[in-house]
Amino acid sequence: MRTISIISLKGGVAKTTTSVNMAYILYQAGYRVLLIDNDKQGNASKTFGLYDPNDQDTIARAMSERNIDTREIIKETAYSRSSRQDSHTGRLNVITANMGLLEANLRTIVDTGRQQQTRFKKALDQVKDQYNFCIIDNAPDINMSIINALVISDDVIIPIMIDQYSFDGLDILTEQIEQVKEDFNPALSFRGCLITQYKKTEVQQQGADVLNSGYPIFQNRIRRTENKVNESTFAGKPVVEYSVRCGASQDYKKFVQEYLEILEG
Repeated sequence: MRTISIISLKGGVAKTTTSVNMAYILYQAGYRVLLIDNDKQGNASKTFGLYDPNDQDTIARAMSERNIDTREIIKETAYSRSSRQDSHTGRLNVITANMGLLEANLRTIVDTGRQQQTRFKKALDQVKDQYNFCIIDNAPDINMSIINALVISDDVIIPIMIDQYSFDGLDILTEQIEQVKEDFNPALSFRGCLITQYKKTEVQQQGADVLNSGYPIFQNRIRRTENKVNESTFAGKPVVEYSVRCGASQDYKKFVQEYLEILEG
């Protein structure tokens, strides 16, 4: 199972949209995909109609419980085909989140009786042979659950808008990635920044050039397609399913293809 953390310290950069649509596109391509909602707001969970503020079987259990059975917190979606006998049939399952993740983070900080940074790893090791990809939608924060996500990740992708506020947090985030790589996960790779909500203007191009001079970036950019993306959230569908022909959908498909080609090397 290859695990990808989608993370940014700035909100509103299409982090959840990127996570959900990347997971869906990989599922469409025939892969077995596990999407982890690692944000207490639960927006990725809401996309698939799985958000429940009172649900106890969420990612918070992986932080809090010593001997969790991970299968108990994995939920099926409309795109789950796990009941079919063919184990190679694509499917998309979700581990959800709600405000319980906030309490789990706080409890983990004070729980020094066992290692704090490897709790996701112990939980996900149980199911890593059942999936090809795991996509983690992380909160715009650096807390213990985010560190846990980085510890189990192979790749990090940072969605970013072309504005100064988005650029400001990059140094802090890349330093944290390097710290986790040094301390816990030498295989961790920062694959690059994904430019989202892109408009083809001179200012945007200049910003992309500045970004590219200091950080790796994906060649494909996600165009601003605000109406269709917003509509898809109300429809409870990834935008690549809700509006196949819109600019963002086409761009996300090209981005995922670019990512897969990078893996093929």
